[in-house]
Amino acid sequence: MRRRSHKAPERLYAVSIDAVAAEGKCIVRTDEGVIFVENPTGGPGVAPGDVVDLRITNKKKQYREAVAEQVLERSAVRADPFCEHFGTCGGCKWQHIRYEEQLRFKHQQVLDHLSRIGKVALPDFHPIMAAEPTRYYRNKLEYTCAEGRWLTSAEVHTGEAMDPRAVGFHIPGRFDKVLPIHQCYLQPDPSNAIRLAVAEYARVNDVSMYNLKHHTGFLRTLIIRTASSGQLMVTVQVAQDQPEMLTALLGFLQTNFPEITSLNYIINTKKNDSYQDQEVINWAGNPYIEEIMDDGSGKPLVFRVGPKSFYQTNAQQAFNLYKVTRDWAGLTGNERVYDLYTGTGTIALFVARRAQHVVGVEYVEASVADARINAQVNDIHNTTFVAGDMRNILVDSFFDQHGRPDVVITDPPRAGMDEEVTRQLLKAGPQRIVYVSCNTATQARDLGILDEGYSVASVQPVDMFPHTHHVENVVLLQKR
Repeated sequence: MRRRSHKAPERLYAVSIDAVAAEGKCIVRTDEGVIFVENPTGGPGVAPGDVVDLRITNKKKQYREAVAEQVLERSAVRADPFCEHFGTCGGCKWQHIRYEEQLRFKHQQVLDHLSRIGKVALPDFHPIMAAEPTRYYRNKLEYTCAEGRWLTSAEVHTGEAMDPRAVGFHIPGRFDKVLPIHQCYLQPDPSNAIRLAVAEYARVNDVSMYNLKHHTGFLRTLIIRTASSGQLMVTVQVAQDQPEMLTALLGFLQTNFPEITSLNYIINTKKNDSYQDQEVINWAGNPYIEEIMDDGSGKPLVFRVGPKSFYQTNAQQAFNLYKVTRDWAGLTGNERVYDLYTGTGTIALFVARRAQHVVGVEYVEASVADARINAQVNDIHNTTFVAGDMRNILVDSFFDQHGRPDVVITDPPRAGMDEEVTRQLLKAGPQRIVYVSCNTATQARDLGILDEGYSVASVQPVDMFPHTHHVENVVLLQKR
């Protein structure tokens, strides 16, 4: 029988952090190879320029992984985190880095991915577009309601019995532990007030919350959406069909937050919180809220957003992103535009008034239904929305039916475009392709294929999510 090794973990002392890497990690370069440094829950955040003590957690053939145990010297790029939950909550991991430095790191990340993975000729990049504001910029948050509260070190040391219920965010790497949030800087009021009120209501009225290990309890999630129109949606997800308990909770929300314009609930008895396949029941108000976006036509666009609808979570920056996309499409009013991965048709409708016709293609049928409704609401009639698998739709018969595109706008999910789709775009041969991406690594891979027929003309990084490592990027491709 093999004995378990109790060898002490390898440690490195007084190591300088060199740069940031993918997924918010940092890099240390040594003679023995690269070390990727993660920020453990409750540990000190690390930043380029820091001098730290490291503990090696994993060894691979080409690299090692480590966590920082102590920061000996603070980098000049550091800032004081503004949130009391920094280091424990899994969000806003770059709070400890000055915002202008965050932008510089994101800009460099886009450049590295496009040059190293795509290996295509690149023009000078436009400077990354900064977000404004950098706090309270999200229009949607989903809070977990669970019997599995995460206790801070201070709470553990008190030795006092704590209420096991919590309304907040999952601890990274712990599906069963939820951190109760006091003040979150992601979504504007009354998001914090609603969350705190629900947590207090559950405590006072002894409402059980879902136990993620044993699958027992009543209250599962609290989803809050705020809109630029001032409208407010709250959706409560519960695990049991208990009408009296549910009615009392919804009545409490309606009475204490009369600004709620859409109040909904979901009864989900599955063992996971995903609700796209569940019925959403509108309890009070409208079954949607409305986002308003000025497209420059003098008649602002109105987008109806339901409980299941996708809409960019940073609405202000979404406008800037769409404006770059439309400008680079070079529309004169005579073009046939394909908008791939159209979702609820936001980009398609944003460009439609400057195009001859827009064909939006999307896999999710419910999103296509939303897109058609949004076209009707805005009195836009030069759009066609089609639901189906992109690989099966973009074939010669589809082009014959809808006409070959002069311009293609594509905004795929993080996985990027399927290679078959990418090669169909080469075959379709539009004059311009505007590629919007939330993952520059997969975007770079796709650009490597499109390089067979297109040149990269412009690159515009956009910061949609301040204080995180995520970056959006727009690339204009012109046919050779």
